[in-house]
Amino acid sequence: MKKSITLLALMFVISASAQLTTVTYKDGGQKLNGELAKPAHPTPSKSGILILPAWKGIDEHSRNTAQKLAEMGHYVFIADIYGEGNYPKDDKQAGEKSGAFKKNYKDYVRRISLALEQLIRNGANPESVAIIGFCFGGTGALEAARANLPVAGVVSFHGNLNRDLQRPIEKFKPKVLVCHGADDFFVPDSDIVSFQNEMKKSQADWQMIFYAKAVHSFTDPNAGNDPSKGVAYNALAAERSWEHMRLFFREILR
Repeated sequence: MKKSITLLALMFVISASAQLTTVTYKDGGQKLNGELAKPAHPTPSKSGILILPAWKGIDEHSRNTAQKLAEMGHYVFIADIYGEGNYPKDDKQAGEKSGAFKKNYKDYVRRISLALEQLIRNGANPESVAIIGFCFGGTGALEAARANLPVAGVVSFHGNLNRDLQRPIEKFKPKVLVCHGADDFFVPDSDIVSFQNEMKKSQADWQMIFYAKAVHSFTDPNAGNDPSKGVAYNALAAERSWEHMRLFFREILR
């Protein structure tokens, strides 16, 4: 009897876990391979979340996040920013390829927009959509807000904050939540001040939350545990930022 109960419990966990499927789409001649998770029980608004992954592209962290969000009732799509044949093989390539998109932010925004279209095409309500991103993806979430993509809000987890200074500051329509490691030395204080001034000038509805003893990639369990390297997982900061994101979603996804 006990074995039967255990087996049933295991079957429930497996069935409850949202399954990811690959969705192929294109940017001109470039093939893109995003990943989709559909909720078994959608929220009343059929809300959707677009995930922008870190600098190496779709990874375990973004996939796990997608499954958790789908289990909460959201339609979820993980964007493929680089495209087939262009995935970074190591940190050096990841830095070069992500850096190119940061420099050419219009290309980045176009890839984000194409992924957003796939999220909506696969069931999400266009009136109830948010974008979240991690590291390089967090930068992308802010670029999406700067471009006023048609979303209710964006969440940047340990993303870069700087912008092209030649780019005019326009009024923000999406609401903004930035979850930032207080000890992230990859983001200088000058960038923080500049970003906060940008938010004020853009008349954005924005929040920026700092997490003690957290550095870059603090939400990623695969980031290691040595903060002195500047990249490390912080379980408490990850949990707190997740709850802050959920509170943000309750406000914007109606």
